[in-house]
Amino acid sequence: MTPEPFGARLRHAMDTRGPLCVGIDPHASLLTSWGLNDDIDGLERFTRTVVEALADRVAVLKPQSAFFERFGSRGVAVLEKAVQEARAAGALVLMDAKRGDIGSTMGAYAAAYLDKDAPLFSDAVTVSPYLGFGSLRPALDAAAASGAGVFVLALTSNQEGAEVQRATAADGRSLAQVMLDHMAAENAGATPLGSVGAVVGATLADAGADLAINGPLLAPGIGAQGATPADLPRVFGAAVGDVVPSVSRGVLRQGPDASGLREAAGRFADQVRTAVSKG
Repeated sequence: MTPEPFGARLRHAMDTRGPLCVGIDPHASLLTSWGLNDDIDGLERFTRTVVEALADRVAVLKPQSAFFERFGSRGVAVLEKAVQEARAAGALVLMDAKRGDIGSTMGAYAAAYLDKDAPLFSDAVTVSPYLGFGSLRPALDAAAASGAGVFVLALTSNQEGAEVQRATAADGRSLAQVMLDHMAAENAGATPLGSVGAVVGATLADAGADLAINGPLLAPGIGAQGATPADLPRVFGAAVGDVVPSVSRGVLRQGPDASGLREAAGRFADQVRTAVSKG
């Protein structure tokens, strides 16, 4: 059977659970604020608490791979279990790995996250296109075959990104717009939403780009980085209905009590719904 595309599954999750992505970012400082040690036991308890509190209610959970990799193989084992348990509870899992390479190496990254039999198989993965959009072909093809998604870095929230993303291509488009246009081509004809998404920072004063890619727009920067749900219509304009705002510390700081995590996630989801309806 042909798997249901990620874009369709994401649209359903956003419509039923609310358009919100919550990051699982076990910073050392967060572990400490929870009263946990910055070790494998602290990592495991932190991650288990977040998954158990939120996986049955938020649309997307986004573990940041680096914070697990820093503990070596035991940390990756915690990540594997979190991915599997979050998906079993109904959340879509977006692996925030930002992989980018060429040829067989990109194919190996794709196999790690987008092959249904892989221990870290996720509903979607973040990738970097700045070795050329064509370098992502192994990931795009693997995602399409497994019903998964790919979120491509386009206009990120870090200030340093502008020197690459805002640079001008030979035809006058920004490099970010070149990447967005490639994404739109990948999503052409998909309904209700394509499976190739873009990462566009919610902290941007002005996207300055055409975001109509017929795909989801992951918007990091809500909460601790300074953006609010009310900023979304200004940044994303007519595409705001396809935005998946991402918040991490704004929710995670409310732990270790599970009810605090749920309350914070619910509050952000309600604020996003309000902002999108006004947009």
